[in-house]
Amino acid sequence: MKEALQQFPLKGSVTVCEPYGSGHINDTYRVETDEGVQYILQRINRHVFPDVKGLMSNIAAVTAFLGARVSHPREAMALVYTNAGAPYYEDPAGDCWRVYDFVTDSVCLQKIERPSDFYECAFAFGRFQGIMAQFPAETLCETIPNFHNTPDRYEKLRRAVSADSMGRADGVREEIEFALSLEQEAGKLQALRMSGALPTRVTHNDTKINNVLMDQQSGKALCVIDLDTVMPGLAAYDFGDSIRFGAATAAEDEEDLSRMRLDVDLFEIYSRGYLDACDNLTATEIETLPLGAFTMTLECGVRFLTDYLEGDHYFKIKREDHNLIRCQTQFALAADIRRHMPRLNQIVLDCAKK
Repeated sequence: MKEALQQFPLKGSVTVCEPYGSGHINDTYRVETDEGVQYILQRINRHVFPDVKGLMSNIAAVTAFLGARVSHPREAMALVYTNAGAPYYEDPAGDCWRVYDFVTDSVCLQKIERPSDFYECAFAFGRFQGIMAQFPAETLCETIPNFHNTPDRYEKLRRAVSADSMGRADGVREEIEFALSLEQEAGKLQALRMSGALPTRVTHNDTKINNVLMDQQSGKALCVIDLDTVMPGLAAYDFGDSIRFGAATAAEDEEDLSRMRLDVDLFEIYSRGYLDACDNLTATEIETLPLGAFTMTLECGVRFLTDYLEGDHYFKIKREDHNLIRCQTQFALAADIRRHMPRLNQIVLDCAKK
């Protein structure tokens, strides 16, 4: 770690280097120097992101593009290049390190504490989408190929059901049938993307509130962080995953399915914040935002179900049926979103007109 820090032109000598944040993928540290300057140091998880060169090429391009277009430096992550002018450093052991400027006087929320937090989260991701609309999305690599290719997720589910390597398929026939009954509906976004009816955008693909930094004093959104999954996609992906995560009335692993539904008021708050900040979506993109909420929720349930059938090798579990419970909550939420679809469509259209 000390050797890695020496590869970057930090202002002053390092006095503090301590673990920071609650991320589960990369190793993150807060660094402080004797000149009072702070940085974020990260060791990139090469198991999750084997193509570090492609990953960091994405991040370098996106941070430079954002940084040149925001009104204040705190509104975009700033990458610190190595002494050799590279966006990351690979040490002799093969570990890859990167450094960002630290965003001072900011806070990262782990959950929505008040409705205005969700509005600010929406505004941040909407602003991100709005600024990046002019960026050539096709120049970015897919850091996780087919991440939101829903038909591909269904193909993986079919293979898992057929193989039934853990002998669990008979016990989840109801969940399998539910997923397959909605396969055609779930594939609409991908079909629209492939036909060109929906433009490919630069998308964040992990639009949770803990990936937005808020100003410590005002509570206003500053910038979007965790850019590892930034790649080509659809605006509906980012919008939909935020709704899945932030407008659900129960936890992802809630056992009482009657508690899991969509909070329509929060859906409206998010829609307003997102569209207040992003005014360059096409009419078709706006119309399909609620479909994004349904699709991302159903797709997540399919992924949990697939992992359960295959022996829980992707998502970390705390009990044997953890992924099954997660699958059931997502399917319950997807069904509730589907029931509310006419109302959700109207909310989005109303927010877009304001």
